[in-house]
Amino acid sequence: MNILTVNKISHVGTDEFDGKYTVSDSCENPDAIMVRSASLHEMEMPESLLAIARAGAGVNNIPIEKCAEQGIVVFNTPGANANAVKELAIAALLLASRDIIGGVSWASALEGDDIAAQVEKGKKAFAGHEIAGKTLGVVGLGAIGVKVANAAHSLEMNVLGYDPYISLKSAWNLSRSIENAATLDEIYENSDIICIHAPLNDETRHFVNAQSIAKMKDGVIIINLSRADLVNDADIAAALETGKVGKYITDFPNAETVKMKNCICIPHLGASTAESEDNCAYMAAHELIDYLENGNIVNSVNLPSVELPRTTVVRICVIHKNQPAILSKLSSLISNQGINISNMINRSRGDYAYTIIDCDKNISDETIEMIKGDGIIRTRVIK
Repeated sequence: MNILTVNKISHVGTDEFDGKYTVSDSCENPDAIMVRSASLHEMEMPESLLAIARAGAGVNNIPIEKCAEQGIVVFNTPGANANAVKELAIAALLLASRDIIGGVSWASALEGDDIAAQVEKGKKAFAGHEIAGKTLGVVGLGAIGVKVANAAHSLEMNVLGYDPYISLKSAWNLSRSIENAATLDEIYENSDIICIHAPLNDETRHFVNAQSIAKMKDGVIIINLSRADLVNDADIAAALETGKVGKYITDFPNAETVKMKNCICIPHLGASTAESEDNCAYMAAHELIDYLENGNIVNSVNLPSVELPRTTVVRICVIHKNQPAILSKLSSLISNQGINISNMINRSRGDYAYTIIDCDKNISDETIEMIKGDGIIRTRVIK
């Protein structure tokens, strides 16, 4: 099989293909794509393409719905870069609470033989506040948000967490000392610092705006290491000017934020560590290998998660619309050919569903052709 790499992908991931695959940045008719930040929205998806793995969490650079319609599974790597972002979030807490950047810039510009004396005389201009005892509101308790909340608690902060869609895994990993906020308003009204770790969607776009900022404490610090459009730039700029927001730290500099008063712009360093890139590439490679070789789907953003241990030599994988009668059609067609179904699993996600069928003997090309039809998006046989 052919794996097309878009962007430079860590060898820690590509080495996992172990010579059984052709891995290249120029291969034609790829069976799968590995990508980091490059946009695939204008790319014409070849018929050979079965899957795309994003070596990272965000998938805004991939046409998710278009891929689902074509039967292309899109994977991401949640949690692989969580520690890197957590560490930057802790750094952001300190940078916002104490004027470290301003102080370093001032000290670096000092001249003369009495620099030590100048430092002692001028350092008060850069004094700040300790984070211990302050209340941190964490919006979004996924892999990253949980790590940030737990780390902040270990630094003696009071931590409120908000996530109406928290997963069971995240709930288990969250310290019992983290208080649950039932609403965003609880976060706004009680937090000295608000750290955003939420996905970008229609519900969250610009959720930090003039209305939500008005509910926050005066001088609140806002940290956004998730997505630029979670925050309304015009509204945050106005709040920084009045002092309603004391500091805004963003990992997404743009023409507006770089000019804002009391805004610290980090050049998108959230997941930019060697360890994070290795972890993401490794996870993405194994997601692709498991899907291409076994049909299992883990960490997909457009199709349901489905895993089934291999029990037979022949496995049929069907991506289809989530509509009535398809499962009965599949089982009838296969059994009518005298083929026993040893194992079967089906899961759905929104408009789409995925079915894995293990058969006790080979299935003919004619039967596979018969499976195709209304509601069937893609059928694949793995032997």
